Amino acid sequence: MAESDPIRISTKEIPPEERLIFALDVPSADEARRLVESLRESVQFYKVGLELFAGGGYFELIDWLVDQGKKVFADLKLYDVPETVASAVRQLRRRRITFTTVHGNDGILEAACREKGDLKILAVTVLTSLDQGDLKDLGFEVDLHRLVLSRARRALEIGCDGVVSSGLEARALKDEFGEKLILVTPGIRPVENRPVDDQKRVVTVEDAIRNGADYIVVGRPIRNAPDPYEAAMQIQGTLQGLFLSG
Repeated sequence: MAESDPIRISTKEIPPEERLIFALDVPSADEARRLVESLRESVQFYKVGLELFAGGGYFELIDWLVDQGKKVFADLKLYDVPETVASAVRQLRRRRITFTTVHGNDGILEAACREKGDLKILAVTVLTSLDQGDLKDLGFEVDLHRLVLSRARRALEIGCDGVVSSGLEARALKDEFGEKLILVTPGIRPVENRPVDDQKRVVTVEDAIRNGADYIVVGRPIRNAPDPYEAAMQIQGTLQGLFLSG
């Protein structure tokens, strides 16, 4: 981002320490608990996804996290026939979950929103592991950025609470939708470098926030750090500086 570019920093009333969502992508609920205990106050919001769902004890882990005073993002990317998705959301809304993700067309998103209750539905736009070439391989002859905006527009009209999108599109999303959508941005890397994992469309913490992200999702840069607690605290320091300096 050029120095002269105006920032789009979020004005939503979210405590800065809750804007960091840690991706708890580990093989077992026991390992997840150990990691949460080691991170202590450095993380207040956790994303629990498909790996833990398949590993067993998923909902028991969610209950444990909430009992620890943490918030939970159930990243399940629900995608099925609309009535099946509606039934799944109906079950999830009974849990103490803040966000869940839904992936699909208008009918699927409408079904999810119909049953969401207090659960906030995040529509997946384009996975951060995909780039323009991948979209072409999938048969989408459309500009990636325009596709993200189109999917976000439809999600808002349908009644979704927010979207999951790369920080590369955050600025355009903020320009078009302002504070109407919750913007959750994965693919965060603390420094500018080429990722050595499966993420292709990545940004730094500072760029994601300055581009308008409400929440950032960080996984491997914390989990694989020599000291995960210190890595998380460094990111929290960056967030505090961005949101409290003004």
